[in-house]
Amino acid sequence: MAAMSENVTLLLRKWQTGNSEAMEELMPLVYDQLRVLAKRYMRGERQEHTLRPTAVVHEAYLRLAEANSPFSDRVHFFAVAATVMRHILIDWAKSHGRAKRGGGVVNVELEENSAVSWEDPESILEVDRLLERLAAFDERKAKITEMIFFGGMTYEETAAFLGISDVTVHRELKMAKAWMLNELTAHPVSVAK
Repeated sequence: MAAMSENVTLLLRKWQTGNSEAMEELMPLVYDQLRVLAKRYMRGERQEHTLRPTAVVHEAYLRLAEANSPFSDRVHFFAVAATVMRHILIDWAKSHGRAKRGGGVVNVELEENSAVSWEDPESILEVDRLLERLAAFDERKAKITEMIFFGGMTYEETAAFLGISDVTVHRELKMAKAWMLNELTAHPVSVAK
């Protein structure tokens, strides 16, 4: 894994200096990892769902390529990819929003790698709203949550990217989840019908 990580970092740097061959070599390496993330998000969703992991990966990859952002290493690339995937989910949810059954209350699960239900666009939007409010309160906790929930990053990768310890990531994520749960309990979301 370390060799692959170094290879991705090297290819990212070459790509940023204008080496188009590096982009061609980089694509299969990051594509597979992005696809694993997208599949993880969609695990357990209904078969007829309109959004597919491949579509998410292609859109994320296009947005990352068009952004032409400097990436310092593999972890940085996937941290940015987490944000991009979050925005893809939000865009999809906004375009597929619908009135909810069951009194209009949105059920949002707060577990790593299952924070959003692809079947329910409103839960995606609610997680986004929670992250926006959390960022206003504590930006680092919001970033940690985004990287782990949407980016599928490990505690170690998140810690490396943010320059903090794994223990701090664990503690901050625990506090962020408690804050989000408190917000959901204190202010249940009601969807207009």
